[in-house]
Amino acid sequence: MNFAVIKTGGKQYLVKEGETLDVELLPNQVGEKIDLETLLVVNGDDVKLGKPTVKGAKVTAEVGMSGKGEKVRVVKYHRKARFKKVYGHRQPFTTLKIEKISA
Repeated sequence: MNFAVIKTGGKQYLVKEGETLDVELLPNQVGEKIDLETLLVVNGDDVKLGKPTVKGAKVTAEVGMSGKGEKVRVVKYHRKARFKKVYGHRQPFTTLKIEKISA
């Protein structure tokens, strides 16, 4: 089994070759290839742990579409004060397709 832990947008993701995932919005164009910061690589029984990143390891991904996620409704309410405020938020995202994990 070949997988890696990458870091993008202040978050860490466990990825395998061929899978797609949604990450924080990236400024890259659709179809562009990018290399992601690699924190850990597992290739069979060989485990490489970075301090903080694995030197020479590379996770290549192709940038897919960008969009907005599901709407999250936020309600603020104070009882006895006649205060109620409702607003929503849609987090922007970019879809990445993991193409190759090389250690």
